[in-house]
Amino acid sequence: MINPIRQWLLPKRRLAIAEACLIGVVSALSAVLLQHSIGWLGSWRVQTSEQYPPFLVLPAFGLVLGALSGFLVEYLAPDASGSGIPQIKAALAQYPIALDLRVALVKLVSSILAIAAGLTLGRQGPTVHIGAALAAQFSRWFPTSPSHRRQLIAAGSAAGLAAGFNTPIAGILFVVEELIHDFSGLTLGTAILASFIGAVISRILGGRSLDLNLELTQTTSSFSAPEIPFYLILGLLAGLLATLFNRGILFSLTLQRRFHVSLAVKMGLAGLICGCVVSLLPPDFRNNRGLRELLITGAESWQFTSLALVTYFFLTLVSYGSGAPGGLFHPSLVLGSALGYLVGVAKLSFLGVGEPTTYALAGMGAFFSAVSKVPITAIVIIFEITADFNLVLPLMITCVVSYLIADQLSKGSLYQRLLEWRGYISPTQKVDKGSLVGLTAEDLMQRRVETLSLHMSLDDALQMVSRSTHQGFPVVDEGTLVGIISQSDLTQTTKMQGNPPRCPFPGTTPLAEIMTSHPITVKPTASLVDVLYLLNRYHLSRLPVTEGRKLLGIITRSDIIRAELDQLDSKTTQTRSQLEPSYVVYQTRSPETGRGRLLVPIANPQTAPILVKLAAAIARDRDYELECLQVIIVSRSTSPAETPVQTTKSRRLLRQAEKWGRDWNIPVHTQIRVSQDITQAILDTIKERHINLMMMGWKGSTSTPGRIFGGVVDAVIRQAPCDVMVVKLGEMMHPPYIPPFFQRWLIPIAGGPNSQRALEFLPALISLSSKPPDIRLCQVFDPEDTVTDTTAMEKASDFLKGQMDGRIGRIRRIPIRASEVSDAVAHLANDQLCDVVVLGASQEGLLQLMIQGNIPEAIARRVKSTVILVRSVT
Repeated sequence: MINPIRQWLLPKRRLAIAEACLIGVVSALSAVLLQHSIGWLGSWRVQTSEQYPPFLVLPAFGLVLGALSGFLVEYLAPDASGSGIPQIKAALAQYPIALDLRVALVKLVSSILAIAAGLTLGRQGPTVHIGAALAAQFSRWFPTSPSHRRQLIAAGSAAGLAAGFNTPIAGILFVVEELIHDFSGLTLGTAILASFIGAVISRILGGRSLDLNLELTQTTSSFSAPEIPFYLILGLLAGLLATLFNRGILFSLTLQRRFHVSLAVKMGLAGLICGCVVSLLPPDFRNNRGLRELLITGAESWQFTSLALVTYFFLTLVSYGSGAPGGLFHPSLVLGSALGYLVGVAKLSFLGVGEPTTYALAGMGAFFSAVSKVPITAIVIIFEITADFNLVLPLMITCVVSYLIADQLSKGSLYQRLLEWRGYISPTQKVDKGSLVGLTAEDLMQRRVETLSLHMSLDDALQMVSRSTHQGFPVVDEGTLVGIISQSDLTQTTKMQGNPPRCPFPGTTPLAEIMTSHPITVKPTASLVDVLYLLNRYHLSRLPVTEGRKLLGIITRSDIIRAELDQLDSKTTQTRSQLEPSYVVYQTRSPETGRGRLLVPIANPQTAPILVKLAAAIARDRDYELECLQVIIVSRSTSPAETPVQTTKSRRLLRQAEKWGRDWNIPVHTQIRVSQDITQAILDTIKERHINLMMMGWKGSTSTPGRIFGGVVDAVIRQAPCDVMVVKLGEMMHPPYIPPFFQRWLIPIAGGPNSQRALEFLPALISLSSKPPDIRLCQVFDPEDTVTDTTAMEKASDFLKGQMDGRIGRIRRIPIRASEVSDAVAHLANDQLCDVVVLGASQEGLLQLMIQGNIPEAIARRVKSTVILVRSVT
């Protein structure tokens, strides 16, 4: 169990307050830096266009600065593109999306360049993204639970919006309405504090006082009953235009995705288009922020405002569709103000009374409400900007009407749609309790728990533990959890029998002196993510589930693994049952002289030679036949048995495999299958051809949540009734991946059957080396372990020496102390310049590796070596 001191390290409310203050400060500083940098660079662009021909200067600025911004985003932080709100929503929904210091810095610099280039985007979206990214980075520097990390990201988002608009209340409401949907005290407390500090510092550094004042216009708004129909019309028009705007944004993104060019080229062209269009318009269009204020004050005619509405609408679609880092808050306000001003002018011509500027302000809120689907935030943000109480009723009318119209025409906010456009399931959708994501501690826990009494003696506890299959036991006192004790704790105590001064009567030692007091527990409503965090953060194998101090149950890692297996099996069975069987359209057969078969699916002509070479070495050693498979995928709407396909290219690669078999004197069978699913074709082949071992390639990483290797490889590893070998080729190898083969081998040893299974394949693989190879056996020990047992490495060394018969250069045994297995293995592989890392795991073991942080993927990503993973069927 953990040291009691670690209990103090759990996230506390006082720590959350300190982090909220820090997040508010850095978010405000970044917002001020962004504002002043855009103002300085944008002013230089405007001044240059006044001194030189604007039809040359403006397109040149747009092209150069836009391309430079796109280059930074594409090559340094791709997740810094766009407004940043969809990325924050994805991170809060616990998708594996980058949100850290790198993203914050790239977002800051690239947004300055993009907006100063003349792209019609705003800076407020980037300030929200930067604040959230900085908060996420703090949560990594000071590790905390996933739920607390979400609260910090939400606080950073609130601080960013508050600093961008100088609207602390709107920042909080935006987080609640759009991002986190959490009204818990801690979430609101951190968000309120961060938002307040961000707004205060932003106002002070921005040269404003802390007094409330009219930010946009010095005129007082008016409202009368006869104007209500016109505000209703404004809300209706804003809802319709916002729906068209949202669909236009998605259409522009989809259209520009079809152009297979770099982000730098897209943004450069977008900047060029904006520069060309603006150069043909009046000079007032060259300053985006000045344009918004100009429309609100009503200093221009309705013709100018109409032109601004049309051109700004079009240029925003072009700018955002390019993937440029910039927000949609500002464009929404500009378009809303233009629409509101036009309605105000129309009302003035009918009634002869009223101020169009009031309609411009109400239009800002209405359009923002319809685009983002946050009516309360829209009302408050305009009220905070203007501090005009007369605007409250017009804002309520227009914002609610526009929201209802837009929501009726298109469900979900623009940011939600953008999140789904990126391929992520909307986090606002209800979580399916049948999925692993929807499980809670109460769903996973064992309700019947074997407990020990606080007043039980050591002898009594040992007798009870000896009759149990469990490794850990909660200690209770009248039904209340007071501690936890493991078999290792009891074993260490019994060893004290040889030390009478410390333990004169070991058999009578009470459990209160042995147990871990104040154990880490989890509430029954805690999500699976929180359970996994606590298990991994504190290196635990079990967690008591409590309500107050009452023990309700216990969760072990095996419980989670079982739940994962049950869910994966049910999903796969349901999916496979909907597909038609694969169909063989071509096959060749060799003499069946081997004692087993090794399957190699081949698709890539560059990697096929080395995979077949590795497979041939194992086939020679085990007297196996090779089965080479090519799969042709067809649509699920067509039958594999009835679909005509071209097999010319596939047969060419299979004939090459047959030639390799003849050269190595190994029987090679080949076949081409037509299937609706690659995994199904592989599994059908394994079943029909009675495959004993399968070898397949792997790219070395996966971006899919909940995956270990990726869709096809994961499915095969889970379901294949044979041993599976997965190969990720190293960075030092280049097409066509021709020998010489590997000389330095690294084999992590864990002491169980998984490592032994990997060792059994090693003699065959090492036979490909041109000279006796060097082998390094390593074993990772916990830094807190006082004893280092290297017996497993010694047995592995003796096994290899017996199998290799002098064909090994030397074997080194390297014990390592580290808290993270993947970090330790990757560091050793890179430091020792190893050519290959060989890992072993079972089916259930791989799921445990995923729970511990996807160790195979982490090692493969961090090392330059080739990685071979052997999954045994048992």
